[in-house]
This record gives sequence, C-alpha cells and structure tokens, in this order.
Amino acid sequence: MTPQISALVVSYRTGPRLAECLFALRGDPVISEIVIADNGNPPDAVAWLDRFVAATPKAKLVRLPNPGFGAGVNAAARIATGDFFLVINPDCVLKRGAGGRLAEALAGKPDVSIAGGRIFDLQGREERGARRNTLTLARALGIGRWTLEKNPLPDGPVPVGAVSGAFFLMRRDGYERLGGFDEGYFLHVEDVDLCRRALEAGGEVIFVPAAGALHYGSTSDAPSAFVTGHKAKSLARYFRKFANGPLERLVVEAGVPFIGLALKLRG
Repeated sequence: MTPQISALVVSYRTGPRLAECLFALRGDPVISEIVIADNGNPPDAVAWLDRFVAATPKAKLVRLPNPGFGAGVNAAARIATGDFFLVINPDCVLKRGAGGRLAEALAGKPDVSIAGGRIFDLQGREERGARRNTLTLARALGIGRWTLEKNPLPDGPVPVGAVSGAFFLMRRDGYERLGGFDEGYFLHVEDVDLCRRALEAGGEVIFVPAAGALHYGSTSDAPSAFVTGHKAKSLARYFRKFANGPLERLVVEAGVPFIGLALKLRG
C-alpha cells in the first residue's frame, strides 16, 4: 500500500530555493500532499506561493505571523491529511523516492518513531547534524561525540540519538501523541527535543542513508545575530528541560549565561 505522505514546509524569507523545494515535492508521486506554512515572506514570494498553490491540486497554504519554526510545522500538521508527515526545510530539495525509503524504515516500529535521511551539500558531502547521538550536557561540554557525520556511512538504516529537523518522516499518530514540536523553541533545537521525547516514549530514531535531500543552507535573509540569539535560548531551554537531577540543574544554570558567548566565538 502506497503511504500517504504530507510534506510540511515552513518558509520565512527563504528566497528562490523555495521554488526548487516545492517543485521537487510536487513532482514526487510518493508525496500526496504539500502543506506550506508561510511564516513571513516578501510580497513577491507571497504572490508566487499563491500561484503555486493555485496550480497544484495537492498543495495547501497557511499564513502565520512567524510564531517560530516548530509552531509553523505544527500549524501545517493540523491541516494535513496524510498518514505520515515529512518535515522538510524550504531550502532542501528532496531526492526522488526518499519519502518512500523513510516510510519503509518505519515499518513495524512504534508509532512515535522518527526516520531521517542523509542531507548533503552541493558537493555531495554529508552535512553536519543529519545523524547524531542524543544531546546531553556531557556531550555539549565535549565529553563524547554528538554529531556522527564523520563516521563511515552505514550500509542501511541504523538507530541514532537524533536526526535533523530539516528532513525527517514521522507517522501522524506518533507526531500527535507527542504533541508535535515544543513551541517553546522559536528556532533551533526543537528537532533534538522531539527526538529525545520520541526515544523516551519508547520509539526509535533511525538514520536512513539511502533517503537523501540536497540542502542549500543559509538561504533565509534573517540576520545571523538573530539566529544565534535564538539558538542560545533554545539550548538553554533544552538543557533545563532535560536536566537529570539537582546537580546537573545547578551546572546548567551556571553555564546558561555562557552559551550565547560560546556560539558567537564558534561562529
């Protein structure tokens, strides 16, 4: 039976790559529906989206006052009709057939399981973040590895701690059971949070190397300081939320003021 996959795309001042993303989704027969959350685009992009939806029977559009990435995905999910949700960034171009491969990897898994694919750049190199261990305070402090892109590419689907919110598939029932993305995150880390909650609820997080998407990256014209600031806030929220015991909570509170500085120095 062919899976009914709703692609959920959140766009904020994405630029011309949005068209490539949406045309790839429209041309893929496995994608039964495209739901676009317009989180704030300039007038020319708004007009283009209206034309695209009018010309694409399987496309829907919801316009929002930019409540954040996770909230945008949740809004798109509420009007989607598919049995599966494919969350994909507006600057990602889906490799044909990838959605079906992700759905195959979820067969027989608990409904809260998540499957993510290989995200690669224009040179075909795997990007950072598509496969990761679970983010813990120790790993954030450099004790153990978090991202796994330097490991050899596996021959088939493998369990991991987290995949990227830029490109993953989840059953509708499982997404709804977890409550979707935590809307307390405005930008960044909401995907890591969702994966951790899926694991804690008895699900699996699976990296599927044969399911791919080209990722242009950094196509939004949002100021870098704006992005970095929200990433710092999101990391602080995550570590507070998942702190294990009073000692770790104390360490988190002591370290929170330095997260933003560390990100700026790294950038």
